[in-house]
Amino acid sequence: MKFAEDNKVVTETIDIITKCVVKYMSDNTVTMSTAESCTGGMVAAAVTAVSGASVMFSGGVCTYTEEMKMKLLGVKKETLEKFTVYSKEVASEMSRGAQVMFGTDCAVGITGLAGPGGGTDEKPVGTVYVSARSRDREIVRELRLYEEYEKLDRRMIRELTTLRAMQMVCEICGIPMPVQQNGAQGAVVRV
Repeated sequence: MKFAEDNKVVTETIDIITKCVVKYMSDNTVTMSTAESCTGGMVAAAVTAVSGASVMFSGGVCTYTEEMKMKLLGVKKETLEKFTVYSKEVASEMSRGAQVMFGTDCAVGITGLAGPGGGTDEKPVGTVYVSARSRDREIVRELRLYEEYEKLDRRMIRELTTLRAMQMVCEICGIPMPVQQNGAQGAVVRV
């Protein structure tokens, strides 16, 4: 397990990866949108913090309640009842809803448990579901951050999820992962 005490590396890595995503999408006329729940718009904020993002970022929604997920994104009531709001299926329907709503090539959907309360034995705090889609392809992952990191808090869960979502966007869109210089040695950043 890694300690998640210092978020400097995570936030710097989010910035590096997001700049690469914005540049790649801008250069290749690819558009992006987001549908976020537990991250509360952090992915959209990371993207719009980059100058020139308006060329590729169409918009994002923060749908915190099941009602808004259904009303704004078209998440099916049956999906929520069968799989719960914290599921791959809901993340997938959220990203699809954002893609349709904004008419974008790429979309991200995120739902999960950032804590500190709300977790269960089956789905502890730090369980997050992320969907990244590009046109007709999709990657959906269950993040079990509680298994990877010690001393997680709400802020760190949200930041790590934002980072993973941006890495998944790189993966689904074929964007080369950036290299960060660590002193004299270069290393691909994978947190």
